[in-house]
Amino acid sequence: MPSDIEILEEVTRLVNEGVCVTLPIKGQSMLPFIIGGSESVVLQKPIDPKVGDIVLAWVNGCRYVVHRIIRIEGDSVTLMGDGNVAGTEHCTLADIKARATHAVAANGQKRDLYNRRRTVAARLWYRLRPVRRYLLAIYRRL
Repeated sequence: MPSDIEILEEVTRLVNEGVCVTLPIKGQSMLPFIIGGSESVVLQKPIDPKVGDIVLAWVNGCRYVVHRIIRIEGDSVTLMGDGNVAGTEHCTLADIKARATHAVAANGQKRDLYNRRRTVAARLWYRLRPVRRYLLAIYRRL
């Protein structure tokens, strides 16, 4: 059975060839925008990554994550999961392997990750970092 890294390297190869790949998401690091364990993301080739994009990236030279870009300075990129209350990951622009365009629910319903409402919500959510821990606790209980 292939490892997660081998699978994600194949995903990267397919995306580079122009194929859209739907990848199931594990974990809770992208709550409340992507629900790990029950949703997938549609990945496409990253063209001109920018702050706010949700990307598949090879971070810290050791693992893949699907997180949001929070800062780009030259070639350096800082990422943070929406469901994280602290901690960031770092990579280079070359380490960004794909851009998530849609989230897909288990029932097949597809939603755009970058419509106006979601973009505004993501910006607000980022600013709420000081109280994110409490908001996530409430969200998880609902």
